[in-house]
Amino acid sequence: MKINIYYGGRGIVGDPTNTVITRMQSVLEDINVKVTRYNLYEERRNISALANTLNDCDGIILASTVEWHGTGGFMAEFLDALWLYGNKEKISQIYMCPVVMSTTYGEREGKLNLAQAWEILGGKPCSGICGFVQDSVSFELNDDYATLVEKKAESMYRTISQKTVALPASNQAVRQKVSAAPQIELSPQDAEQLSKYASDDKFVQTQKEDIRELASHFKTLMGNQGVSVEDLLIKDFKDHFVPDPAFSASYNMIVQGIEKPLAIIIKGKELDVHYGNIDKPTVACRIEKEKLINITAGAETFQRAFMTGDMQVKGEFKELRKLDSLFNFGK
Repeated sequence: MKINIYYGGRGIVGDPTNTVITRMQSVLEDINVKVTRYNLYEERRNISALANTLNDCDGIILASTVEWHGTGGFMAEFLDALWLYGNKEKISQIYMCPVVMSTTYGEREGKLNLAQAWEILGGKPCSGICGFVQDSVSFELNDDYATLVEKKAESMYRTISQKTVALPASNQAVRQKVSAAPQIELSPQDAEQLSKYASDDKFVQTQKEDIRELASHFKTLMGNQGVSVEDLLIKDFKDHFVPDPAFSASYNMIVQGIEKPLAIIIKGKELDVHYGNIDKPTVACRIEKEKLINITAGAETFQRAFMTGDMQVKGEFKELRKLDSLFNFGK
């Protein structure tokens, strides 16, 4: 059995939440559970990528401290990452035990919020721990409190090992009805790649370089007197087309800043690019004009634009990925 602990506190001395999860970790390890702990304050620049760490665990502990109001920004950011990049199929099989301690007020609300968030993600609930601690030293030395925490860790172990079934929750129905996830279902591999993009500092710097290249490309466009940006886009697609005899698809691109959609119809070695609507396209997408120009300039790719949210897509994701090989704008 493998259990991950995600600590959303600030790691300050005397944090009662830290005391609780340290004792729970000790108990779980004593009964041969593999426990991995992630301190979110140490992973603040890599929180998005932590969504992938759930893929091989049976249960998790979400732990945070209410210092004045709410469970803190690190935990909220981690839950956002799970919603955007997490493998929902895997999450649906994972049990979660919430641990929320308060030094002011609101521990019950914090525990409830974590439980609700996990249920909306589709995960399985475990009974959690919450409490108010005014004196951290007295709390650490209290044997009765220590026993209570140990029993809670043992209870979590039994819940996971016995695969305890919970009744359906309305929160899971809410996820199905108001999901803000992308219109294309990402595979676990695609979600992992997306989370890496979102947390990669080198990638962010590359984006900044791309913006500078885009500005230079705009100057070139402005120098082409008598030729519109719309015509140049069509020319770019035709000039960089790499035919695939076995491939056929149609793309309808709504380009913000251009009145009519850009229609791209591919039938083997034949290419038709014009402005107008397509009935039932294979892929429909929306992108800003500047972003599309950046792609045709070779400073961006269609897949990366989708991964970073610059392009919204509806249709077959594999057909979208094919665009980068059909149009070799990098050369």
